[in-house]
Amino acid sequence: MITTNTVTESPLLQCQKEQFFISDDITYLNGAYMSPSHKSVDAAGIQGVQRKRTPYELSVGDFFKPLEEVRVAFSELINNPEPNRVATIPSVSYGMAIVANNVQIGKGENIVLIGEQFPSNVYVWRELAAKNGADILTVSAPNTKENRGKIWNERLLETINSKTKLVAMSHVHWADGTWFDLEAVREKTRKVGALLVIDGTQSVGALPFDVQAIQPDALICAGYKWLMGPYSLGVAYFGEAFDNGKPIEESWFNRYKSEDFAGLVNYEDRYQVGAWRYQIGESSNFILIPMLLAALKVLNDWRPENIQTYCKEITKRPIATLREMGCWVENTDFRASHLFGVRLPEGVSIEALKQRFVEEKIYVSLRGDAVRVSPSVYNEEKDLWHLVEVLKEFV
Repeated sequence: MITTNTVTESPLLQCQKEQFFISDDITYLNGAYMSPSHKSVDAAGIQGVQRKRTPYELSVGDFFKPLEEVRVAFSELINNPEPNRVATIPSVSYGMAIVANNVQIGKGENIVLIGEQFPSNVYVWRELAAKNGADILTVSAPNTKENRGKIWNERLLETINSKTKLVAMSHVHWADGTWFDLEAVREKTRKVGALLVIDGTQSVGALPFDVQAIQPDALICAGYKWLMGPYSLGVAYFGEAFDNGKPIEESWFNRYKSEDFAGLVNYEDRYQVGAWRYQIGESSNFILIPMLLAALKVLNDWRPENIQTYCKEITKRPIATLREMGCWVENTDFRASHLFGVRLPEGVSIEALKQRFVEEKIYVSLRGDAVRVSPSVYNEEKDLWHLVEVLKEFV
C-alpha cells in the first residue's frame, strides 16, 4: 500500500470540493473533458431558466449589460486592458472560422500546426489551405521521452519560416498537457510577419495567460472546461489584426447602435466597434451568459496562478511515485500541473485498465498512448493516490 501521509495544500488556495456537486465516492480527475459546475454557476443557470417565465420583466439593458460584464471579467482573467476586444462565441470552431474568414494566404505560403491538435483547430486550416493552394506544416511530437517537450518546442520554432502566414496552436497540448513557449513563438511569428492564433481551451482559467506579454492575434476558448462555464458558450479575444474584419454572420446584434431597439429598421452598414462585430445572433443568452459570468468571477477570485500551485502540490508526490513504478510523465518545465499525460510501460491492457477505472469510479481520459489526468481545486492529493493504486495493479 502506497502511503499518502498528509494532504499538501497550496498556501494560497485550499481544496474547494464543497463548492461542487462531487460525491465522496467519485474520483474526478477529468477537468480537461468537462468541468463540474460550481454551485454559483449552477444557481445562475437555474435563475436564468426561471427568467423566461416573466419576459415582460426583461429590459433592453438585459440584452447587453451581462455580455459587457463577461467581457470585463474575461479581460481581468487574461490581463487584457481592452474589453472591447472580447466576444462570446458558441464554440472554438466558430471562433477559428472567424479568424479563417479574415486571413489572407496564397499559393506556396503555409500554416503551422502542432501534431495531433484538437480537430476544431485543424479542419478549418486544412480547408483554408486547400482553397488557396497553401501548405500545412505539422510539427509532430518527437519520438523520444528524453527532453520531449524541449525538443518539440525547438522544432516548432524551426518550422516557422518566411512563408508562414499563420501559426495555430494551443498553450498546452490537449492530449498530454505539453507546454509551449508562446512568447518565443510570438517573437518568431513577428519576425516572419505571421499571425499567432491560440486555442486556450485547455489552459485559460487554470494556467496564467497574459495577453499583454504574449500578444496573440486571437485567443479562442471554449467555456465548459477550465473556464468552468456552460457547454455551447465560449470567449474569444481578437487583436488589432481583426479590428476591421468581416464577421461570418450578419446579425442585427453586431451592427452599429444595435442597442437602440426603436431604430433597428434604420438599417446600418457599419458594425459595432471592436470584437462586438463578431458576436453571434442571439448572443444575449439569458441562461448561459449568467453561468459563464458566475464562473469567471470565481476564477478571478481564485486566480489561475493559485490553481496551478494547488495542482502542482497535490500531484507532486503521486507523480514521483508513478515514475518510480516505470511510468513516464513530462518534466515540470514543459508541462502543466492541471493537465498531464501518464504513459504506461509496454504490455499494459488498456481495456482491463479502463474496466478497473469504472469499478473504482475513477474518471480520467485515455488520449493516444497516455492516461490524461486533469485535476483541479475540487481534488485532493488522496484522489491522485487512488489513481496510483489502480495503476500499480498493471505496472
